[in-house]
Amino acid sequence: MVVKDGIRPGGRSARVQAAVHAATRELLARMDRAELTIPMIAAAAGVTPSTIYRRWHDLPSLLADVAVARLRPDAEPARTGTLRGDLDAWLEQYVDEICSAPGRAMTADALACDPRDRNAGSCAAYIRQQLEAIVGRAAERGEPVPGLDALMDHVVAPVVYRIVFGHETVAPAFWRGLLDRVLAETKR
Repeated sequence: MVVKDGIRPGGRSARVQAAVHAATRELLARMDRAELTIPMIAAAAGVTPSTIYRRWHDLPSLLADVAVARLRPDAEPARTGTLRGDLDAWLEQYVDEICSAPGRAMTADALACDPRDRNAGSCAAYIRQQLEAIVGRAAERGEPVPGLDALMDHVVAPVVYRIVFGHETVAPAFWRGLLDRVLAETKR
């Protein structure tokens, strides 16, 4: 994805990005992505196609940018009162979202146009932030907590691998087993 760095958080650039993202999401909800074109998105967003080409260069890059924005969590992880409960709730929601047809499409879009692994890095950072919140709450309660790398490497990575490369629906028994092993190591 070739998105210009240093875009100001406010102003015209932010308004254009918001309008283009909204138009893209709206059109994707109504039509097949194979029918989608930059001129259609530009018309729906109220900008010229050249504006989109200047910022995103092509449709796959725009779709990747929209997907990464949509994959960003919009809420903190559920609070169940225990580390295990919070991790179970988060994993269940995460797996459900990513295994869904829209989740798979967003993940494919995010990774399809990512020459410098920025999108993959953003997605990993979103997951890590969610896990940091869960682990931080557990530590505040005095629970023994696993390292973030252990959760990422031994729970999240195998789940994502199966979803992205195996095109599987990941059963709760699979990720719960991974979580059991990491949490058992934490207690030692």
